[in-house]
Amino acid sequence: MKEVLVNIHVEPLPEGGFLATSDDVPGLVAQGRTVAETLEIAQDVALGLIESYLEHGDELPPALRDIPAARGDVRIPVTLP
Repeated sequence: MKEVLVNIHVEPLPEGGFLATSDDVPGLVAQGRTVAETLEIAQDVALGLIESYLEHGDELPPALRDIPAARGDVRIPVTLP
């Protein structure tokens, strides 16, 4: 099993909180109160979608087929006091 980095787009919602989507994993939609919470939910949703593809014998989305193992620069959310 390898760990990969999935591209996630996070945007603030007008009513508060954040929304995450991904072009790498179609159907991934996650919403949370903070960026960190939203990313945590997005990670769970991505894993669930990938497991569903595999369980049903569906082909993985193109962005996930030959993706290299996790490596590179990643930005993380940090709350400023």
